[in-house]
Amino acid sequence: MIDFCSIPLTFRHHREADGLSEEMLSRVSVLHLELLNNGGAGGTGGKPTAGQLLAVAAGIGAATALGYGVYRLLKYRAEQRPPTEWHRVGEVSDLWIYPIKSCGAVRMRQFQCSPIGPQLGLLRDRIFMVVKSEDGKFITGRSHPTLVLVQPAFDEQYERMTLSAPGMMDIVVNVKQLLETVPGKFSVWDQPVAAVDCGEEVARWLSRFILSEDFGLRLVYYPLECPTRPVREKNRIHALLTARDSGALHDATSYMLVSEASVADVNSRLEKPVPALQYRANILVKGPGAFEEDNWKWIRIGETVYRNVKPCTRCLFTNVDPETGVSNPAQEPLNTLRKYRLKPGLGSSPVVGMQMGIRTLGSIGLGDTVYVG
Repeated sequence: MIDFCSIPLTFRHHREADGLSEEMLSRVSVLHLELLNNGGAGGTGGKPTAGQLLAVAAGIGAATALGYGVYRLLKYRAEQRPPTEWHRVGEVSDLWIYPIKSCGAVRMRQFQCSPIGPQLGLLRDRIFMVVKSEDGKFITGRSHPTLVLVQPAFDEQYERMTLSAPGMMDIVVNVKQLLETVPGKFSVWDQPVAAVDCGEEVARWLSRFILSEDFGLRLVYYPLECPTRPVREKNRIHALLTARDSGALHDATSYMLVSEASVADVNSRLEKPVPALQYRANILVKGPGAFEEDNWKWIRIGETVYRNVKPCTRCLFTNVDPETGVSNPAQEPLNTLRKYRLKPGLGSSPVVGMQMGIRTLGSIGLGDTVYVG
């Protein structure tokens, strides 16, 4: 398994590469001047030969390529360096952690920002997922919308998780105890991932609620402190997205932000408004205008710094009401979003919110000022 815990939170490049490029550029320039001013090798004053002209052309081509490479490298370095100047855009108005992928949210007053996502003790974001018993592949609210009705709650020590659902007796999962169990192999979007099976009792509970059967589903837990999956192939078009941003069992990144104004803008076009929670963000911000977050590059909340690494594309799960677990029969708000929130290169998946990679660890809370740079 790749150890992404060793990946630093700032990129490093070797200065030797710059020095080599400058030296080669200098040599090519000298050769170019000698051939043109002296008429070729030996300084005879005659016209340069065709071979010499070809050599000059090749040298200029190489110099151009090297110069462009150096430019791209320096630009990349600059893009990875947090800004020194920030301006205020709003404040945090709501925070959520989703302990189980596709299940209910836990509303927070504050949380710590770790490499794998928001957390408070062993209450962590997308740290559990429901999988099929037969093959260990995960299921989501896209195919099983009633997952959103499974509501987690944690004790004061954030070590034990209680699950509740309509028509079901509550069940408790000892999260701390799971850390003592050897993980098995499961998968997220066909990417292998290590996870701990949470046992027969909760497996039967979930199977009965979701499938109305005694068997078929299991709950698994991600026990590691850092991401272990590479960027999904479909997301490799986003140059700023890196493996260290992939989170625990997340689809793409470990943090997602949306603004109140963006939610309101969509609702102004719908017959039935949807709550901000339906977009399943971790951070809700009030203050900026609708969809201003699209263009933010760097975000700072307290001492925590994030990089906007990709737009948050929306799927069928966006249509699922978090209160009823029912997918909207008119496919709203997704159909409305497709009329005005499609972005080049992202196909038919509209955008609401942004997905972030963390660059400086810290903690955030309700009312904290949000800055962008």
